[in-house]
Amino acid sequence: MARIPLQITSRNFELTGEIESFIQKKSEILDKFHRDMMSCRVLLQVPHRNRSSGLVYNARIDLALPGKDIVIRREAHEDLHRAINLAFDAALKRVQAYARRKRGEVKRHEEPPRGRVASLFPEAGYGFLVSADGRDVYFHRNSVLNERFEDMEVGMEVVFVEEQSLRGPQASSVRTK
Repeated sequence: MARIPLQITSRNFELTGEIESFIQKKSEILDKFHRDMMSCRVLLQVPHRNRSSGLVYNARIDLALPGKDIVIRREAHEDLHRAINLAFDAALKRVQAYARRKRGEVKRHEEPPRGRVASLFPEAGYGFLVSADGRDVYFHRNSVLNERFEDMEVGMEVVFVEEQSLRGPQASSVRTK
């Protein structure tokens, strides 16, 4: 199937040659990652606004790939170049992910960290896990999935997602193993 030339449309503002050239370069980058792209349509618009809000730009990119249409919408950025960059960055990520899936590459997910319940404070609604590498990790009753916090016991094996809080490592999404 033949490629349809890049289409650029603006609504509620005048499109300059500099902006058209900028979009053309961004489109060429997408094309390098997926040579089979059949079309790329870019819509830039300034939505109707009231007197209190400033000028903002919305960017939309519609891509047609073999077996897949990708639509990117980025709304309300006061800088036109930034709105275009954000939309094309998102489009590039989606095109790359589509190309990986098409080639059969699958992103491997890391196993969540494992640990054991080290201490529980049921009346206060929290406890501590000891991670596989020996660190203490705080968790709250609301972080426990599938099991009731009250049913947890010291020594129970768990998997969890670790996040950094202001006070150090904290577990979320705690599941018994």
